[in-house]
Amino acid sequence: MPENTELKEKFLSAPRLPGVYMMKDAQGRIIYIGKANNLKNRIGSYFTGKDTRPMAPFLLTRIVDVEFITTSTPKEALILENNLIKKYRPRYNVLLRDDKTYYHLSLDPAEKYPRLRLVRKRVNDAALYFGPYPSGMAAKETLKFVQQIFPLRSCRNLDFKFRSRPCLEYQIGRCLAPCKGLVDEKDYSMLVEGTVAFLQGHRKELISGLNKQMEEASSNLNYEEAARLRDRLFALKHALEKQHVDSVTEKDQDVLGVYADAGVYSLCLLFIRSGKLMGSKSFTPVKTKADLSEIVSSVLQQYYESNNPPEEIILPCNFPDEKVIAEWLADKKRKGVVFTIAMRGAKKALLDMACANARENFMVLQKKEEQKNTALVILRDKLALEKLPQRVECFDISNIGGKNAVGSMVVFQNGEPVKSGYRRFRVKTIDAPDDYGMMREVLARRFTGTGTMPDLLVVDGGKGHLNIALSVLKDLKIKLDVIGLAKEEHRMFFSKGSVKEKTLKCQDRVYLPGRKNAVSLASSSSALTLLQHVRDEAHRFAVSYHRRLRQKDDLKSILDEIPDVGSRHKNMLLRHFGSVKNIREASLEDLRNTPGLDKKLAQKIYSYFRNERDYSR
Repeated sequence: MPENTELKEKFLSAPRLPGVYMMKDAQGRIIYIGKANNLKNRIGSYFTGKDTRPMAPFLLTRIVDVEFITTSTPKEALILENNLIKKYRPRYNVLLRDDKTYYHLSLDPAEKYPRLRLVRKRVNDAALYFGPYPSGMAAKETLKFVQQIFPLRSCRNLDFKFRSRPCLEYQIGRCLAPCKGLVDEKDYSMLVEGTVAFLQGHRKELISGLNKQMEEASSNLNYEEAARLRDRLFALKHALEKQHVDSVTEKDQDVLGVYADAGVYSLCLLFIRSGKLMGSKSFTPVKTKADLSEIVSSVLQQYYESNNPPEEIILPCNFPDEKVIAEWLADKKRKGVVFTIAMRGAKKALLDMACANARENFMVLQKKEEQKNTALVILRDKLALEKLPQRVECFDISNIGGKNAVGSMVVFQNGEPVKSGYRRFRVKTIDAPDDYGMMREVLARRFTGTGTMPDLLVVDGGKGHLNIALSVLKDLKIKLDVIGLAKEEHRMFFSKGSVKEKTLKCQDRVYLPGRKNAVSLASSSSALTLLQHVRDEAHRFAVSYHRRLRQKDDLKSILDEIPDVGSRHKNMLLRHFGSVKNIREASLEDLRNTPGLDKKLAQKIYSYFRNERDYSR
């Protein structure tokens, strides 16, 4: 038992009910969250030696407090545990690092003319979701292929509503222009049904249905429609023949492969749909003292919380709470889900394939980590830095003629962007073209006050920007390694009878304090590649913010010119129509039907856009 008397009393008073326990360290941080059918028995197992996991004694040395939340059933405890892990992200729980980046295709059957959309996250609405897809590229390729065979509309709802004529997609045969009534609702519904059947894996029924439609069109002498259906059938059959892995079963299956090396676990899921391997999903390796069974349990909870489970999940081992998780998944699917521990045969071969993919992912990421570490060492040695630049901050300025001037700060930790540390600065003290003054203001605002200091400060610019950074840090009495990174044209002179000058491509050069000439890193150097990545990310972040402010000002300037249109009306119009372009192209009837806009003002807006000739947009 723990020596802390208060903690000991909490353990002894743990309820004999299902629920969740949260262990906290000396700083009050939640470091581990677990669930139990009987909280008192579960907590007691930590101190009686019944919990044989290597992590149990490790946790006991770190916890100083524990909280309990009871639930009515073990299934509720399972759901609560998963939600709390996502909220608090405890250090010693197994976490899927990219648990919100699965790509799906979404289609809302409630729309009159539905469209397919690529989405990152499922929401609790009435739409149909297809996936997950292993990457954005795989999802986009699927979407592109489906649109070629089933020409559903691809435009946004606002564009669809206010479109004045069919778009380019109609001209190239990838849309039937329902926006202008060039296809009736019944024919469009058949396209939607075909799309859903294809994405749900009902390939045989779909091909049979298309064959029947083609024969009907041919018998009705509608040869153009028959030819379109024939081409659609050919494309579908050709796509299905590209499958390289077939299973003897027609089931939908997911296969979880695991590869372990020195306490680091790499995970990979294979997706088998209707007996065919449709893709895979690899996860960032996790370092944990948890055993394999607990890792499997955590993966099932976190992944299927936002994804539909298949009929069968093939696993490398048994795991705790198998019955509760099976019941939870069955509720989500509204059908039983089977867990299979593959020992031999075709399912074992699939499991071996998933484990091989997990191992390959681990090796690739390990090599990438080694390359990043090498790049950091090269930067330290080549640029004579005081320490390894594990945390790098880079600053850039973006403006046009001093207007809408902004600064950006991006953070890289061990060679990877940390987007939670990014900051944007709107320049407040300068409204003229003065990059140096703007950089001075941004840096002063960043380094005034408290905050984690970087190991290396990078400014996008040459000697001038570097000197500004050094001046700011000197005024604030801060000592940091600082460099400037700038593109320079490389010139060469040739002399043979006459002197000629030739400008070669721009090269990135590094400026260091107290050094007259810039340092050139090898163009193929991993260190230079890392610096370029940092600089380009700072530039992208600054430019995107500057454009957003500029567009906002452009919108305001156009609508501000219309008499009697105040800020309330502007916001209302933009919210209803989506853009000034749509407001400009709206009919008088559309404007009159805008909620909160009277007919007199609608007429003024309509007349303004019809009489105006000189637009910046």
